[in-house]
Amino acid sequence: MYRKMRKDHITSTYHKQRERMGALWNSSTCLCSSWLVVPSPLPKIPLLFSSLTKKKANSFTNKISCKLHESEVDTSNKMEEYNLAMKRMMRNPYEYHHELGMNYTLITESLIVGSQPQKIEDIDHLKEEENVAFILNLQQDKDIDFWGIDLQSIVRRCSELGIHHMRRPAKDFDPDSLRGVLPKAVSSLEWAISQGKGRVYVHCTAGLGRAPAVSIAYMFWFCGMDLNTAYDTLTSKRPCGPNKRSIRGATYDLAKNDQWKEPFENLPDYAFADVADWERKLIQDRVRALRDT
Repeated sequence: MYRKMRKDHITSTYHKQRERMGALWNSSTCLCSSWLVVPSPLPKIPLLFSSLTKKKANSFTNKISCKLHESEVDTSNKMEEYNLAMKRMMRNPYEYHHELGMNYTLITESLIVGSQPQKIEDIDHLKEEENVAFILNLQQDKDIDFWGIDLQSIVRRCSELGIHHMRRPAKDFDPDSLRGVLPKAVSSLEWAISQGKGRVYVHCTAGLGRAPAVSIAYMFWFCGMDLNTAYDTLTSKRPCGPNKRSIRGATYDLAKNDQWKEPFENLPDYAFADVADWERKLIQDRVRALRDT
């Protein structure tokens, strides 16, 4: 069932809508336009803007693919724990709502950023509805285990559908880990996009930190944007708070490799938010050299 709601009714109907979710989740896979990963407090949330037709649904940027069942384990405690950690360590107001299913945003015609696929039906949806040919997973094993995701079945389904599944694990809420993983993750992303076989789905757990950071770094290093432009381009479509300093640090690591370089920690906050053409070419060459590592 698809319902269309006016923005000015969202606040008053939020709690009623949450009570009706059970019926919605028990229907067949649905595709909705949604700001599902949103800043708190909740009363300000534009929760669901559903479409009446599949054609209209595909025209939206922010979507959710959901097929949840009553038998699924309640994850409210896990979500509260996760969101508290995210707010404390990332210092941003956004939240992850696992119970609403996989959500994602089309950033470019080749690139989708989103949350973790939760079941094989999500993989079917990405293949059939979004023409996804590659998935780049940035989660560590402990992230996947925390949410009880059956990764083996997801990877197996990817193989059956001809989707190339890649992993570049980075520690959640850890700027230094992200900085270290960015070059190899962007290398995988750039290679996948260059194949021209379909879209690339980049995800972490919530699609708020690691996945958007990798995508922004790719846009910065390979799409001729400075960091602020790439950052604003993505976050204007998918509200989130990836660590900009991690991206600048990874840019510094790739552009400067002499032993006499000034430590990154001593540089001003604007350092490596943009690079010269010769530095961008050097970064691209070094990133591409990491494809097989």
